[in-house]
Amino acid sequence: MTAPERQTLERMVGFPTVSNRPMRELAAYTAERAEAAGFRVQLHEDPDRPGKCNVLAYAGPEDAPGEGLMLSGHLDVVPVEGQTWTSDPFVLTQREDRLLGRGSSDMKGFIAAAITGLDGLDLSKLQAPLVLAWTHDEEVGCVGSARIVELFKQEPAPLPKECWIGEPTDFRILRMHPGHVAIEVVVRGASAHSSKPDLGASAIKGMQRVLTALEVLEAELATERRLEKYLDRPYVTLNAGMIQGGSAVNMVPDACTVLIGYRPLPGDPPDDVERRLRERLMNTKMPSGCTWTLRQVRATPAMLTKEGMPLQGLLTPHCCGGEPAAASFATDGGNLADLGISSLIFGPGSIDVAHAPDEYIEIQALQRAVGMVQDVVRARCF
Repeated sequence: MTAPERQTLERMVGFPTVSNRPMRELAAYTAERAEAAGFRVQLHEDPDRPGKCNVLAYAGPEDAPGEGLMLSGHLDVVPVEGQTWTSDPFVLTQREDRLLGRGSSDMKGFIAAAITGLDGLDLSKLQAPLVLAWTHDEEVGCVGSARIVELFKQEPAPLPKECWIGEPTDFRILRMHPGHVAIEVVVRGASAHSSKPDLGASAIKGMQRVLTALEVLEAELATERRLEKYLDRPYVTLNAGMIQGGSAVNMVPDACTVLIGYRPLPGDPPDDVERRLRERLMNTKMPSGCTWTLRQVRATPAMLTKEGMPLQGLLTPHCCGGEPAAASFATDGGNLADLGISSLIFGPGSIDVAHAPDEYIEIQALQRAVGMVQDVVRARCF
């Protein structure tokens, strides 16, 4: 007989919840499983993104604010287009001691283990609250968890102050990560025929000066190092990732746009680099006839959790050694901190295979995670 955690993961992988597609069906499936286990379940559809849902499920007493535990995971996965898979990415496939499928590691494996583990507990005996937060669109900027923050700021409700985020960490405890902020700079000029360029103003030439200012700021940020014990790049990294300008080779371009991403360090204000770039551009002389605008497109906050929280003590017996470290990737924990929730990142699978073709989770790791969920929930909530 197939193990229940594998059956659950098989169902979940079968929902192709790539971030550019609807994921209502998977949300409904996880909601049904939570309700069957004894949770009070709410489905919150994103009003701006049809078919995108957060699942919030509650069990245990409602009058113990701050106590208990939240389990968090995201339901979306990254695309498979352009990758070479040796099996259907949306059909869970066993190969030796591995289970292959998109999302098997990142992070449907943890959610499947949590669902299975909680099925084996009598939630009517909970002495402290247990909350599940399964989110949408984490892979494109932690959009779902940002919606959760908005929801609870508008309608405050007691929530646990500790959260276990089951991202794939090879069972290592991670307590911090950088954030990611995307900003857009648009330079406007004036079009003209290229035979008379002096009648126009080249937005591309104006963008050249923006990029020069950006390069100087990037070098400056690289000298501002901290958290070197935890981060392999202990400074704010900055990247001009996309640029577009002009419409024809015989026209002076009247617009040029660059999309810039930077990663604030744990504990950094997310808007600090944006502010510094804006100040530099204000002091940059642009070509005659050119102007610029700057706006923030998206912000995923960094996360920094203090050492020694009770959840850390409960996870430590299950971890694979080493002191709590840092993740190189962002999670929903940065947003949840805005609600006063402290998170630790810990789960089965490896981030090294998470977005790769033939993504997999080891069968033994999936099985271990079931028992870990049960042990931690018993210790924290019963």
